[in-house]
Amino acid sequence: MALFGYDQGVFGGVNVTPDYLTTMGFSETSSVLSTVTAIYDIGSFFGAILAMWYGERFGRKITILTGSAIMTVGAILQISAFSVAQMMVARIISGIGNGLNTATAPVWQSETSKANMRGKLVVIEMICNIGGFSLSNWITYGFSFLNGGVSWRFPIAFQLLFLFVLFATVPWLPESPRWLMAHGRIDEAERVIADLESSTLDDPYVITQSKEVQVAVEIERQNNVPWSDLLRNRTGDKAGTKTIRRLLLGMGTQAMQQLGGINVTSYFLPTVLTVSVGLDNNLARLLAACNSVSYLIFGSLAIPVVENGGRRFLMIFGACGQFVCYLTITILLRYNEKSGYAHQSQVAEASIAFFFLYYVFFGFGWQGVPWLYPTEINSLGMRTKGAALGTATNWIVNFMVVEITPPGIDSLHWQFYIIWTVFNFSFIPIVYLFYPETAGRTLEDMDRFFAGHGGVDENGKVVEGHPPPLLVYKDKDAIARRRPQKFVDREFGEVRRNSSAVEIEAWKGERSRRRSSQISTAESPTDEKSGAGTREDVEKADAAKF
Repeated sequence: MALFGYDQGVFGGVNVTPDYLTTMGFSETSSVLSTVTAIYDIGSFFGAILAMWYGERFGRKITILTGSAIMTVGAILQISAFSVAQMMVARIISGIGNGLNTATAPVWQSETSKANMRGKLVVIEMICNIGGFSLSNWITYGFSFLNGGVSWRFPIAFQLLFLFVLFATVPWLPESPRWLMAHGRIDEAERVIADLESSTLDDPYVITQSKEVQVAVEIERQNNVPWSDLLRNRTGDKAGTKTIRRLLLGMGTQAMQQLGGINVTSYFLPTVLTVSVGLDNNLARLLAACNSVSYLIFGSLAIPVVENGGRRFLMIFGACGQFVCYLTITILLRYNEKSGYAHQSQVAEASIAFFFLYYVFFGFGWQGVPWLYPTEINSLGMRTKGAALGTATNWIVNFMVVEITPPGIDSLHWQFYIIWTVFNFSFIPIVYLFYPETAGRTLEDMDRFFAGHGGVDENGKVVEGHPPPLLVYKDKDAIARRRPQKFVDREFGEVRRNSSAVEIEAWKGERSRRRSSQISTAESPTDEKSGAGTREDVEKADAAKF
């Protein structure tokens, strides 16, 4: 995610570098300039769509490594570009790799995290994104004092450092236990769960988690809807897990993040400060770099709040703040452009403070949650697809925003900022009315919530409830910041039941049957020596697991 943030921010500085503009034949408000910048988002869109199939087939680790390899090719082509055509091709290739990575990383993080830590870890992941963004601003500012191609080629090349780190570390990280179970690799998944919990395979909690995921996998298989039917809203009698509704909720958070206007400033803040506010190039770059540090600091404040405050609170609070900021920016820039107004320079300077403040609210409320929410709201069977569609939505809306920003500022002037003011205001009722809380819930809790399962009775039997209403603000369990008690009681009952010696022995028996099946498959009937060797390897591997 630090790589994603760096890539997102570096072209903000590159776009106002004289040698780059001269080499490519651009002006600062050229529509071609905005297209070359935005075409990266089109590549990311197709990369995210590809992740739906590729990520589910090959797993989270392979997808990240593939995306990183593609980004490496794209980075090299960007560094060596001397024409608009090569730069556009390079940006598309880099975008495809970035789309694969950004659609996969939050899912992988969520599926390997505890429920009470999942939000914090994904927010920390997005803080790394801001860190990369901040670094790109300072590097482009520092290299702006140099002349020639190095002033923009080196900042682009610096992303290769992040790619080398990914290639060195990802192969050693654990695969998602939920993906492993969905593909029948139950023993491997249980080993990963035990390692993540710093426990043993026969720990009752590990057994409970394994059974919970296996049940979720089976439910999804029973309620699986082909894409051909899903796109035509033909879910029939398999609509028990509210697949389409959950997809739209996840995609909605990503669309709202971009329609809040963040990439008006992320990609073009130096341009905004020079064209709309009237600053010189050097001061605009310096302020953009300083703003990125403020963004990093205040974005970090969401870490302790995302679990205790909840996702809904962060989104509503962030939208309120962003609305006030863009409203104030619009008013101030209106007077800055008013002919004959006596305090033009003062109101222009005041608007800078609200650009800074906008990043405070965005970093606190909308930076991390839209990437986290699709991984939590979607079911196991749709999690990869849901996160990929959410990411694809982010990138296609991102493309639209980036594409219209330079010509929009050039033609509409201060009125351009009215668009983002209205959007931010609209997000407040949308989140309040339609979005259920996911903080503190396990990923399997959300399946039960949408399927309408209630709690458990005194005998441990699941009590059927009612599916959640469309307007969730009336449902106390749907909007509660803490995990509903009925889910706590159910998990406690399952752990207590799995703590019994009978259950543990039954679980061990199941593992033994799976091992016997693996050994029978591995043995060759025509080569006894080879078969004996395979049996020995399998038995050693199983002994190591215990």
